[in-house]
This record gives sequence, C-alpha cells and structure tokens, in this order.
Amino acid sequence: MSIDKTSTPAADSAVENTDAAAAAVTAVDPRLLVREQGLAGYVGEFKRKMKAGDLGSIPVVVGLLVIWAIFTSLNSNFLTAGNFSDMAVAMVGTGMIAVGIVFVLLLGEIDLSVGSVSGVAGATFAVLSVSHGMNEWLAMLLAVLTGTVAGAIHGFFFARIGVPAFAVTLAGLLFWNGFMLQVLGANGTINIDPEGVVAELTSYFFADVAAAYGLAVVAVVGYFLNAYFDNRRRAAVGIPSRPLSEIIVRTVLLAVLAFAVAIVFNQYKGLPLAVLIFVVVLLVTDFVLRRTAYGRKVFALGGSVEASRRAGINVTAVRISVFAISGTFAAIGGLFITSKIASANQGAGAGDLLMNAIAAAVIGGTSLFGGRGRTWNALLGVLVIISIQYGLALQGVASPVQYMITGGVLLVTVVIDAITRKTQKTAGRA
Repeated sequence: MSIDKTSTPAADSAVENTDAAAAAVTAVDPRLLVREQGLAGYVGEFKRKMKAGDLGSIPVVVGLLVIWAIFTSLNSNFLTAGNFSDMAVAMVGTGMIAVGIVFVLLLGEIDLSVGSVSGVAGATFAVLSVSHGMNEWLAMLLAVLTGTVAGAIHGFFFARIGVPAFAVTLAGLLFWNGFMLQVLGANGTINIDPEGVVAELTSYFFADVAAAYGLAVVAVVGYFLNAYFDNRRRAAVGIPSRPLSEIIVRTVLLAVLAFAVAIVFNQYKGLPLAVLIFVVVLLVTDFVLRRTAYGRKVFALGGSVEASRRAGINVTAVRISVFAISGTFAAIGGLFITSKIASANQGAGAGDLLMNAIAAAVIGGTSLFGGRGRTWNALLGVLVIISIQYGLALQGVASPVQYMITGGVLLVTVVIDAITRKTQKTAGRA
C-alpha cells in the first residue's frame, strides 16, 4: 500500500502559501513596478516616495537653486567664475568637518567639540612646522592624528563609560579650546609659510584646462561604469536593477553638471586643489558607508543599538571609531581653514564654525535621529550655507542678519526632517 505524499493537504497549503507570498512580494515591490511600467512607473514611484516622506535631497537641491536664482537676480556678480571659485574653496574647510559630523549623526549622536579640535590641529601644525622647524608633511600628519586621538577619547568616555555624547563633547569643546590657547602661547598668532604644503591646500589651482575637464570625464565615465556593472551583478542574481536607458539619462545629467562646473572653474584660475581633495574624500567616505561592512554597522547602530548588539556588532568599538573619524575630519578641516587664512590664531575654531558644520550636515539631508544620511549631504549643506553667506555679503547685509537667516534655514530643515520621520512612521517605513 503506497501513500502519495505529494498530494497531502499540508503540502498543498504550503505550496499555496509560498506562491501567495511570492505574488504579494512581487505586487508590492515598487522597484519592479518602476521597471515594468516605464515612465509611468517612475512617476508612480516618485508619488509613492513623496507620500512616504522619502524626500531625499530634492528639497536641498531645489532650495539651493532658489538661493542662487535670488542672489543672481539681486547681484549679477554672484555666480561669476571668480565668486563661484572662491565659494568652492571657502566651503572645503567647513565641509570636511561636516563629513565627520555626518558619521556621528548617523548614530543619532552629536559632536560639539569639532570646532575646537579643528583649532588644535591648526595650532599644532603651526607650532611644529614654524616654531620647531619640523617637516611640513610630518607636522601635518601629527596635526591630523591629534584630531583622531581627541575624537577617540570622546568616543571612549561615551561608548565605554556611558557619558552622554553631548556632555563629553561639550567638555571637549572647552578643554581643546584651552589646549589650543596653551599651544599657541602668549603671541596667539603664528603665520605659516605662504608657499608651504598647507598654504597650497587652498591657494593652488590646476591652471591647465585639461585638469578640470579631465576630472569631469573621470567622474562621468566612473559613474557610468559603476552603475552599469552594478546592474549586471544585480541582474545576474535576480535583483531588480535600473534599465540601461535610465543609467544613460543619469549619466547625461551628471555630465552636464560636471562639465558646467569645469567650464566655470576654467574661466577663472582653473581647478582648485581644495575642491579636488574634497571630492575624493566624499567618494571614499561614501564608499565606506554604503559598500563596506563597517558602513552597514554604522547605519545599523543608528537604527537600533539593541538590535545591533544582538546581531553581534561590537557597539563600543564602532562608536569609538565614529568619534575618532569625526575628530580626524575636524583636524583636516582645521588645516584647510589654517590654509585659507595663512595662519593659526586664538580665534580658530570659534565663532560660527561649529554651528555651520553641524548645520551643513543637517541641511544637506542627514537625519538628526540617526540611521539616514550620506557624506554627500555635507557638500549640499555647506553649499547652501556658503551661498547664503556670500550672497548676503555681496548685498552688504550685516553678520547678525546672516546668522538669523542661516538659523532660519536650519530650523526649516529640522522641521522637514521631523515631519519626514513622522510620515515614514505612518507609512510603516521607520
């Protein structure tokens, strides 16, 4: 007597449930709908993202274009090649610090010490290279490591001892500011070599037009090849991927933007070294966050510390490393600021530097609640801030008004972030 096991009710039910689950996944996967429906699919996907609060960088880009349009209409010199190049170089110091802030914000924490740490780095470099005659490359390396150590100390007290990041870094702000004053000594100001390595960080331009155009070509070709081969890998394992037509459209848009910027740079002094370094930093840090196991751990911690711990992530080590990264980029930003003013002085790291760095990360799209953001947000945010500052300066607007306007922009951004988070919770995505 034989038993037909393939026709049992349990087996039939399991098959039906599996088929139903697969059909459900297929039906609700918006990426598949986009690929299947062409232009209508993309319109539907855009509407779905808007309803779910997934705004991405759209508000920042639109806001930046509006800012540029307003200031250009008020003063035709705003977007001239010279002014645009000056803005691009001026943004790098604050932008570097904002990159480190992005890492910290992804954890849902804050680092208030970055301004003072940047000042310490500039002072350390100036004292070692000028006062003690040390090789500039070695002095620059030690200055950066000073920021790394400072950040690691903050991370240790936060991650190992359990002191809130706000309190630790606030103490760091005061301590490192006093340390900087002690390092600079009674004189308070040390001028660096105007033809030295650090000075050339913001003063050197690649005058050959091939440099700017070459960078644009590398960026466009690199993007296309990365997107194309990434799609091939996704398609090989059955994961939804962008059609070739979409990749081409995105590449063309990037090409228009990249070559437009290259043309503007070449109309002035050429490609600034500072901008080239900043772009490379953004590419590397974005790769680390989105393509490595470490980056996934950072995002996981920003989503849920307890879930990350249960998943086997060394929470303490990741937290300390993130604050060390923040300190490192604060030091790098401090060297660029030292280069811009050609000196290290007692006012370094003070004023609105800290607030601008944090505001740049938040305005660019990094969430204050953790778990959402990219290092490219630092570029967008600092562009907004620098554009406002330069635009208002051209109009002769006083600094107090500049502070108020920048604060208003930051408030609007935080409100959008809070509303977005609530909308995502309503849509079941957070």
